[in-house]
Amino acid sequence: MAQRGVQLNSEKFSCSICLDLLKDPVTTNCGHSYCMNCIKRFWDEEDRKGIHSCPQCRKTFISRPVLEKSIMLAELVEELKKTGLQAAPADHCYAGAEDVACDVCTERKLKAIKSCLVCLASYCEKHLQPHYDATPFKKHKLLAPSKKLQENICSRHDEVMKIFCRTDQQSICYLCTMDEHKGHETVPAAAERTEKQKELEVRRLNIQQRIQDREKDVKLLQQEVEAINGSADKAVEDSEKMLTELIRLIQKRSSDVKQQVRSQQETEVSRVKELQEKLEQEITELKRKDAELEQLSHTEDHNQFLHNYPSLSALSESTHSSSINIGPLRYFEDVTAAVSQTREKLQDILREEWTNISLRVTEEDVLLSPSEPRNRAGFLKYSCEITLDPNTAYTRLLLSEGNRKVTRMKKQQFYSDHPDRFTGCYQVLSRESLTGHCYWEVEWRGGAVFVAVADKNISRAGSSYEYVFGFNDKSWALRCDTNSYTFRHNKVHTDLSGPRSSRVGVYLDHRAGILSFYSVSETMTLLHRVQTTFTQPLYAGLYLWGDGATAELIKVR
Repeated sequence: MAQRGVQLNSEKFSCSICLDLLKDPVTTNCGHSYCMNCIKRFWDEEDRKGIHSCPQCRKTFISRPVLEKSIMLAELVEELKKTGLQAAPADHCYAGAEDVACDVCTERKLKAIKSCLVCLASYCEKHLQPHYDATPFKKHKLLAPSKKLQENICSRHDEVMKIFCRTDQQSICYLCTMDEHKGHETVPAAAERTEKQKELEVRRLNIQQRIQDREKDVKLLQQEVEAINGSADKAVEDSEKMLTELIRLIQKRSSDVKQQVRSQQETEVSRVKELQEKLEQEITELKRKDAELEQLSHTEDHNQFLHNYPSLSALSESTHSSSINIGPLRYFEDVTAAVSQTREKLQDILREEWTNISLRVTEEDVLLSPSEPRNRAGFLKYSCEITLDPNTAYTRLLLSEGNRKVTRMKKQQFYSDHPDRFTGCYQVLSRESLTGHCYWEVEWRGGAVFVAVADKNISRAGSSYEYVFGFNDKSWALRCDTNSYTFRHNKVHTDLSGPRSSRVGVYLDHRAGILSFYSVSETMTLLHRVQTTFTQPLYAGLYLWGDGATAELIKVR
C-alpha cells in the first residue's frame, strides 16, 4: 500500500508531454506543469499557427507565455527522485480508440505526438527523440499525429507516393509512371505542392483583400449607424420642439377666444341690464300714475273730480319696445361653430401630414435585408424542428431529449463506428440539412458552447483546432461564454458585445447568404450578421468546451 502511495505521488510530478519526471518544471497560467524544454518545443510547433495552448486542457493564450522555473516544484521532484522511482504514464497519456497510437510501443501504446512522412510511422515523445537527436532523422518531415499515413502508400505497388500526376490529378509512386501513368505529365509531389502553395497564397491574398474590403464596409456601416442615431435624435428633438410650439400656439388661441367671449359677454350683459333697469323704473312710475287715476275715478263729487283732473302730471315719454334690440338666443354658437370649423381643418391637415411624416420615418430603414424579419414573431415564422445526428457525435458527448440536447461527458459513450463521426472534437451536427429560410434557438449551460453552422464536407477525423467549428472555411461559429461572445470563421475571430443570455437565436437565409446570431431574452439583440455565398446545404452544429457543458435545440413556437 505504501508503494502504491509513492507511485501515485510520482505520477503527479510527471510531464504529460515526455511522460517522465519533470525536468526544470514550469507551470502555465491554467495550472498545468511541464518540463521547460517540452513545452517550449510544443509551442515552437504552434508558432506558425499564431495560437498557443495548453496540451492538457487546450486553453489558448493570446501571446506566448513567458515561463520561469518553478523552484518549489523542482525541489519536490528532486526529493521524489531520491526514492529511485520513475513516473508512470498517466492514463490520459495512453492512446484511446480516437487517438493516434505510437507504432513503436510494444505493450500498452501511448499517444503519438508526431507522425513522420518518411518513416510512415507515428511516435510518442520517447520514441520520437531519435528524430531530434540523430542527424539522419533530422531531415525527416514531421507533422501532427495522423491516421492517414498509409494513404501515402501506393495500393498497387506498395511504394511511397512521391510523384504527382497532373494528367489524372492524383498522387502516384515511381512505378506507376512506368505502366498506367506512362506518358502522363508527372512532377515530384513537392514541386506540385510548391505550385499549389503559390495558388493557395494567391487565394489567401484574395481572401485577405476581401476581409479588408469587408472591414471597410463594416466601418462604413458603423458610421452609418452613428449617423442614423444622430439624425434620429435630432429629428426627435426638433419634432418635439416644433410640436410643443404648435401646442402652445393652440393653447394661446384658446385663451384668446375665451377672453374675447367673456369680454363680449360682459358688455352685452351690462347693456341689457341698463335697459332692464330703465324699464323697471318706467313700470314703477306707470303704476303710481295708475293708482292716482284710479283714486280720481272713484271721486263722487263732480266738481271735485273736474278740479283735480287737470292737476295730474302728464306721463313721461315711454320707452317703446320697438326700440329694444334683442339679440339671437344662440348668440355665441357662431363662435363655437367657427372653432369647430378650425378644428376640423387642423385635423385634416394633421391627418394628411402625419401620413407623410410616418412614410418619411419608415423610409429611413436601410440597414436590414428586406428578407430578414424585424421581430421575434417574424423569426418564428421560419422556425424549424432540428435534431442532432448520433452518427456525427463525438464519443464523449451524450445525446438526450429526443436527440435535441447534448452534454459533454468525462466517460466515453457507446457509439458504433461511422464515417460521419467527429473523432477528435467535442462536436455534433444536426440530422437535418438547412436550406431556404431557417430559424432555431439554442439554450446553453456551463463552460462554453460554440453555436455553429457547417458545410457537410467539413473534416471529421482530427483533434487539432482546424477541425473545430469556426477554425476552417467550412463552418461559422458563435462562441458563447459566461463573460463574452466571439464569432469565428476560417481561424479569424471577432470579439462581440451584446447582452448576456443563455439562449441564442440563429437565422439563416441560405439563398441570400445571410447568417445572423441573436441574444434572446425578453427582446432580441443582434450579435453578428454574416453576408456571404453558400454553395452547399448547411447543418446546425454544437461544440462543447468544458466537462458538464450542455446545449439544447429548443422547440420554439
